[in-house]
Amino acid sequence: MRYLLPVSATESIPPPTPGADPRPAPGRVPGQDPRVQWGLSLAVVVVGALTIRPMGLGGQGLAVAVLFVLNSAALLARGVPEHRVPPRVALAWLTSGIVAAAALLGASDSGTGYLFAYFVAGHIGYRLETGRALTLAVTCSLLCAGVLYFHLGPGDPELPWVLGLTTGVPVVVGILNRTQRQAVRSALSAAESAERAARAEARTAVLTERGRIARDVHDVLAHSLAGINMQLELADALLDTGDLEKVREATTKAQGLVKESLKQAQWTVHALREDALPLLESLTAMVESSGHRDALTVTGTVREVPAQVTQNLLRIAQEALTNAARHAPGGKAEVELTFTAASITLRIRNRPATRAVTPGAGSGMGLIGMRERVALLGGSVSAGPVTEGPDQGGWQVETVIPG
Repeated sequence: MRYLLPVSATESIPPPTPGADPRPAPGRVPGQDPRVQWGLSLAVVVVGALTIRPMGLGGQGLAVAVLFVLNSAALLARGVPEHRVPPRVALAWLTSGIVAAAALLGASDSGTGYLFAYFVAGHIGYRLETGRALTLAVTCSLLCAGVLYFHLGPGDPELPWVLGLTTGVPVVVGILNRTQRQAVRSALSAAESAERAARAEARTAVLTERGRIARDVHDVLAHSLAGINMQLELADALLDTGDLEKVREATTKAQGLVKESLKQAQWTVHALREDALPLLESLTAMVESSGHRDALTVTGTVREVPAQVTQNLLRIAQEALTNAARHAPGGKAEVELTFTAASITLRIRNRPATRAVTPGAGSGMGLIGMRERVALLGGSVSAGPVTEGPDQGGWQVETVIPG
């Protein structure tokens, strides 16, 4: 009896191609190239067909031929995608495979029939969970060793029965490959989860930015257009009285509001482009353009602050000054900017109106916008009437930003 010993009988996993997409194609197991697996299986079948003897149409040759076909089918079934084979079917198929491999060893007189046992044992470790895989591998070793022992005898010089015990060893390689496959799948799953989280974060950032743009548009359009509209309505009402001086005064104020609106539009463009604006200089220009000279008081050591803090503080000041002009016309306004080691405080206080207040409906978004801006910076804002002191009857807005 003559047998050919194997050079390799383990599952092969090729290294990844540099630059290739790490995600597996549909039906493909991560970390395993099916072409290599099919190639190895076909090679074992071809070598077996050329070496296993006897093989014919009658007697022992027919039995060997039938067992060879069964072993070839069990081996080639390794190429079927895992998701298409239920666990119970896989267990039955691999159990039948090791029985057929042991039977082929007993029926044949020579050849490489034991290669079927090696490759099936390796795939057992790859396809089944560890407990069942080890049980089947031990069964494969005992069956093959027993067949060789009783068929050849303990002293056969060409193929010792001890070799049969090694047929279950490739199960270890299969288990290692399965572990690698699971690690690859876990990595892919984690990458997909991270990608979904990144998309959700990007969407949140987009929605936040839309809210910021909406607040800026409100600050520019709602306030400035409301003021311009009030002056034009006043001018239209004064036309009936024939008081051209007052009409001219109203139109002049409307023109001033238009110029102010252009400045505010520039501030908005800076904010949307995230250009860095100097806080103190910008706040000074804003207070003076609102008609309040020398109304800004600065306390503490002036320092540079992040662009986002500057933009939001300027918008809050703009909101408060516009509301003061609308609801307390003629009333003096004071702006205080205080720097401490732990925070920046902006306080805008206006005195009661000295002129008649023109009724008008606001958008209702002013205080909401302030709170949203301050919340983004982790600060606090308070707004309410002044109940004591020389400014009693006026209104105050105070914002505290940490940092």
